[in-house]
Formats: sequence, C-alpha cells, structure tokens
Amino acid sequence: MFLMKEYLPILKILGRFLFAYLVLLLGYQLYLNYFHSSHVVDPYTAWLAQNCSLVQNKMGYNTLLVPDETRDGIFFYVNKIWASIMVEGCNAVSVIILFIAFIFAFHKGFIKTSLFILLGVLLLNVLNISRIAFLNIVAVDAPKYFKPIHDYLFPSIIYGGIVVLWLIWIKFIVLKDEKNN
Repeated sequence: MFLMKEYLPILKILGRFLFAYLVLLLGYQLYLNYFHSSHVVDPYTAWLAQNCSLVQNKMGYNTLLVPDETRDGIFFYVNKIWASIMVEGCNAVSVIILFIAFIFAFHKGFIKTSLFILLGVLLLNVLNISRIAFLNIVAVDAPKYFKPIHDYLFPSIIYGGIVVLWLIWIKFIVLKDEKNN
C-alpha cells in the first residue's frame, strides 16, 4: 500500500490524460461518423480549407476549392493547377486532441487550463492553416519537393508546435506553481 501512495500522483495524471483523450476521441469519432454517411467533408475540415484558400488568395495564389465526394475531401486548385486534396486527416484534430489531453492531465485550475487550451488550439489552427497553404504553394511552384515536404517537414511543424506548447505549459505553469507552493 505504501508503494501505491508513492505513485498516486503519477496515476492521477495518467488517469486524467486517458479520460480526456478517450472522451475527446470518442466525441470526434461520433462527429465524423455523422458526416461520413452523407459523403461530404465535415464542417471543421471545410472551414480549415476555406481559411487556407483565403491565405493563399491573399498571397496572390488564386485558389478554388472543389468538393470530392468520393474521398470526403476538398480539392485545392491553385492558379488553375490541381495542387492537393485535403481530407479529414489534414485537419490536425487528432493531434489537437492529444494536446488537450496532455494539458488536462497536468491541469492547474479551471481558468488557467481552459485559457491555455483555448490559446493553444487557436495557435495550432494558425500553424495548420499556414502549413497547408504553404504546402499547396509548394505543390504549384516546386512540385518535386511536395512529397518530402508533405511527409517530413510539415508534420514536424504541427508536432513541433504541440511539443513547444507542452514545454511552455510544464515549465511556466505547472512547475512554476509547484515551486510557489
């Protein structure tokens, strides 16, 4: 029993992480199932594509979005050239769920935790929109670099953003609060 007491804080953190991760994952899967049956892209992925199109248009890359009902995706035509197709996996929701679950696992009060999650999700969406927009530009301007950039560089942007946010959360919120107590 003494050993259990020693590991209780770790078990609580792990329990909060698993609880948050599983609840969010289940909710997201139910959301996806609802839209999958109608063979349209889900509203969040569509919103993300529209924002990518807006960024690309502002950068001088005329972008047209065309739904693809066979793959539940959206084609990006940039300057009248097919650049890419955005599917649900491009929206980064699965990694955002992971981010939220981690922050929740080390929660530091409702307000701090909620505010950090909100700002983190906002930042991750900005990173993801930028990532997809630049990937489409690469597809048009330097197509031979599309695959390595898509497979290696750009995933590191979103995962790197999450790791940086986790480090900020631990160093400046969690450990600072522990030090002050």
